[in-house]
Amino acid sequence: MHISSEKTEIKQWWQLHFPADGLPGYRGSFNEAREELSALLTDAVKLRLRADVPVAAYLSGGLDSSATTALIKNVASGSLRTFSIGFEDDEFDETSFQQEASAYLKTRHTPFTCKKDDIGYYFPQVIWHSEIPILRTAPVPMFCLSKKVRENNIKVVITGEGADEMLAGYDIFKETIIRNFWSRQPHSKYRPLLLNKLYPYLAQFKGRNQAMLKLFYGYKLEETSSPFYSHLLRWKNTSNIISYFSGDMHAAINGHDSIKEAGKLLHKDFNTWNKLSQAQWLEITIFMSGYLLCSQGDRMAMANSVEGRYPFLDYRVMEFAATLPPDYKMHGLDEKYILKQMMQGQLPDSILKRPKQAYRAPVSKSFMTEKPPAYVEEMIAPEALKKTGLFNIEKTQKLLSKIKTSQLVSEMDNMALSGILSTQLLHSQFINKNATFSLPTQLSNCHRIIDQRT
Repeated sequence: MHISSEKTEIKQWWQLHFPADGLPGYRGSFNEAREELSALLTDAVKLRLRADVPVAAYLSGGLDSSATTALIKNVASGSLRTFSIGFEDDEFDETSFQQEASAYLKTRHTPFTCKKDDIGYYFPQVIWHSEIPILRTAPVPMFCLSKKVRENNIKVVITGEGADEMLAGYDIFKETIIRNFWSRQPHSKYRPLLLNKLYPYLAQFKGRNQAMLKLFYGYKLEETSSPFYSHLLRWKNTSNIISYFSGDMHAAINGHDSIKEAGKLLHKDFNTWNKLSQAQWLEITIFMSGYLLCSQGDRMAMANSVEGRYPFLDYRVMEFAATLPPDYKMHGLDEKYILKQMMQGQLPDSILKRPKQAYRAPVSKSFMTEKPPAYVEEMIAPEALKKTGLFNIEKTQKLLSKIKTSQLVSEMDNMALSGILSTQLLHSQFINKNATFSLPTQLSNCHRIIDQRT
């Protein structure tokens, strides 16, 4: 931003760029690329170890955090403290992998279990710090983890964010490849079955329900020319929340087209890139910057005065990864292939070869309990919904009834619940200036005093 007496001018300082499809990016062999990635990441870790306080690391049990921890051990002498978060529910828990990685890398490990009740209890504080509505509860355990880290007098942690985006680790990238493959024979019985392997944790797809699978993943299957092909399905599912808006909200939106707006963000060379690069750019620009680092990364760490540092997001690592041929990153359907090859012999095979497990946290189970947190009923009661005027009361009550009585709660139901509840909390905290459910008692009292003075 350049400010003068005449005007204020804003220009973009840095932007990620991918080579055009079919044109050479990185010109070396795979082995040379692997060695160069190793050197870049090692230097990125060295830079992020510079501090006048002890630096710890998050260790989730996945490849990314295990790799950064291993690199720290390679370049820094002395004992390394690591921290991890686990869950009561096996569906979300990775504790066994965390313990194995810690034992293999010989770290001083502190595990922490986030209970369903913890998520319900801390959710308002997370909304206070994120300052935006959220459709998942995943930021809450990260808030709890940074709280645990701060209680152990650690102020700086190194984490693995960015590896999935830069090295094609997310299932959405595999999903795009499979959907594109399926689109060439849209009536094939067998091609969509490849999708069964991606999301084994989604209850609605257990039992290989092919009809539901085709209905769910077949959305705009043949629109492969769309610049947003990789994300159309996800955005459709997320946009389900709009159906819960009140009449006034629908009138205010007035047919606003978010995808059309997203088109204005595209890089000028976007249409020249291959499908994987396009998907990566969208994920990095929209999801990682707009959500992951904001509501789940930086803000949840800084809520407890912990600084997060991200070697995979070193600009040199990002620029190098962008030049790599797609096959170096997504080898068939083997994600982060070059990183796995780079870490051979430095991590146990159980970590290197384990399937990608998306980081998730319970939603409805955290709010719809026998003794729900006090704020839940207050925020989503018909009177509260009527007062804010944001959501359709009847439809919201039907959603709550379904969640309370049904054995099968879909991901879209969970997103709707989280979105409605977080928005109602946000309205209470920042519009009505009600800090009752925002902060611990001491800080809440301070907030009231400041409010009175201002």
